[in-house]
Amino acid sequence: MPNAGRAGNSDLFALLLLAAKELNLLVSNPAVHSTVSKPAGLAFYDQAIHLLNQLKETQSGVIQKAADLCAERIARGGLVFLFGNGHSRMMVEEMTPRQGCFPGFVALVETALSNHAAIIGANGLRSSLYLENYEGYAEHILRSFHFGPDDAFIIISTSGIRPVVVEMATGARARGLPVIAILSKAHSEEARAVHSSGKKLVDCADLVIDNLCPPGDCVLKLDGLDWRTGPISTITGAMIINMIRCAVAESLLAKGVKPVILPSHQFLGNTSATEQLDAFYEAYRLSLKHLFE
Repeated sequence: MPNAGRAGNSDLFALLLLAAKELNLLVSNPAVHSTVSKPAGLAFYDQAIHLLNQLKETQSGVIQKAADLCAERIARGGLVFLFGNGHSRMMVEEMTPRQGCFPGFVALVETALSNHAAIIGANGLRSSLYLENYEGYAEHILRSFHFGPDDAFIIISTSGIRPVVVEMATGARARGLPVIAILSKAHSEEARAVHSSGKKLVDCADLVIDNLCPPGDCVLKLDGLDWRTGPISTITGAMIINMIRCAVAESLLAKGVKPVILPSHQFLGNTSATEQLDAFYEAYRLSLKHLFE
């Protein structure tokens, strides 16, 4: 009988472990917490590491293709524009301006779509959420630039369904520019299109990189909360951006083009860093010249 008891406990443990996995490591039941679950912070960490490993296994190939495309364009004097509204703006700024970045990438940030830290009141979240659904807005942004034949776009949107990102992609391609999309395939497939054409960002891109986020972005469910928490797109998105950046730098060097790196400016009194910073500013200025000719 003692052996049977141990077997029964083992079976129960296995069932609880399976349930925890299916529910993305739920951490709410104190009775379960001590055996098959863990504190919410650690559960989120494990989910993040799991998705990063999945990203490496499933997206490395397309990430390299995106980097090759970017390097080819930059080596010919072109620019790679990054656009993302709302929280996706963070991925844009992870690419540039950022320590270790270099000319060739341009942050196309529309303040009205991403300056929403106030949440309510002037410049709040309501207005930016409204504007990202306003058809025709992206075209007015694009008209402010004279794009060159060697330019390209990276458009970031976890949902990939809002009109502004759809029209940014279609507008870029109408100008002959290739589009790389970073989005969640799971969310895009589950959500209905918002644009009147019925198109989503995934339908308007030449290359699609899946950030592997679940629908709704968040990966952790806690008893007592009606909605999940623990958004993951920042982590997988930042990894994708930095993988592209590093691969582009490597490819440019192989082509005989040495990127002018933005150094850390935190080394006070370092004359070498100061000189490199000035060199970066000048190289960046020169890289933009065809946009306004």
